[in-house]
Amino acid sequence: MGVDPGSHTTGFGVIATGPVVRFLAGGIVRTRTGDPLPDRLLAIHREITAAITQHRPEVLVVENLFNAKNARSSLILGHARGVILLAGAAAGLEVREYAPREIKQALTGNGGAAKEQVRFMVMRLLGLKEEPPLDQSDALAAALAFAGRRRGDPAG
Repeated sequence: MGVDPGSHTTGFGVIATGPVVRFLAGGIVRTRTGDPLPDRLLAIHREITAAITQHRPEVLVVENLFNAKNARSSLILGHARGVILLAGAAAGLEVREYAPREIKQALTGNGGAAKEQVRFMVMRLLGLKEEPPLDQSDALAAALAFAGRRRGDPAG
């Protein structure tokens, strides 16, 4: 299960690995901008915990922080990542973290790829007919990057 953390929008995506990688589920956790930060973090934790409980992944792959120009935004994003990491650890999952550049490199061969390029590759690799939201496709990309590394794919 991959997660693209955000304080307002968090994407998640679940894949099955094996001889063929398959899409199982995905979604978006949205929080209200005006709500206090603790309430938004609780909502993220509850939704990610519910997805873990429902889909029972073995591994939780979370996108690392990138170098944001706004220190406050980075701090809030760090809090969101913290509750997501906590959800994975509390469920006994193996938790992995990848930098956005690593994920983009694994899927597109270009660490500076645009989100739309990443989504295109996610759709192609998983055979999706409809475009997922960008936050969800980023989460699926994280899961695919881990799956590729586990299989030993050169791109993963």
